[in-house]
Amino acid sequence: MSEYVDPTQFVITRRRKKYKFAKFHNAENCFEFDEWTKRPVDVVEIGAGSGRFSVELALLHPDKTFVALDVKADRLQKGAYDALERGIKNIYFIRARADQVSELFDEQSLDTVWVTFPDPYPKKRAAGRRLTHQHFLSQYQQLLRPTGSFCLKHDNPEFFSWSLEQLVAAKWHIEELSFDLHESELSEEYRIKTDYERRWLDEGRHTNFVRACYNRT
Repeated sequence: MSEYVDPTQFVITRRRKKYKFAKFHNAENCFEFDEWTKRPVDVVEIGAGSGRFSVELALLHPDKTFVALDVKADRLQKGAYDALERGIKNIYFIRARADQVSELFDEQSLDTVWVTFPDPYPKKRAAGRRLTHQHFLSQYQQLLRPTGSFCLKHDNPEFFSWSLEQLVAAKWHIEELSFDLHESELSEEYRIKTDYERRWLDEGRHTNFVRACYNRT
């Protein structure tokens, strides 16, 4: 017999999730995929979770426009309200799938694409769903300006190594690399922690980081 689930608790959980979706809908800086109209954007974080990493970047760079993109509105609304409460106006939050990113922005319009701790999809048959698969890298290359950068942070060594192989195979040039970001001398802004990252750094795990530019020659 499977474990008993309290139906009352289940209803409460569902209501909480609906409440968070309603908060996303009501926030002026939040957009569904089909609500978004193209506009100048400099930096996009794909698979942003709560989006708080992008919020901190937006605070550091008030002259740039940021987008935090994730498929789960109940997560994104956290960063959206954080930005609103702090008066950070140079960031938007879009609920969309990663494979829809090329429909949201103009070609060669972005300065940076961030991918932070995506699902590694460890099974080989799911490799096409990894956000560093060459199918996705091709989309990032089309969206980035000629001098633009792709940045990846991840804690899974196998996924990170595989991602480096994909970048090299697709003719991206590795500009900056660290297998222990928080012990490196790389830029402080790279070391801004995502919500996910904060959970396990104290466990002795490391953040791998790479910044790459596409070699157009």
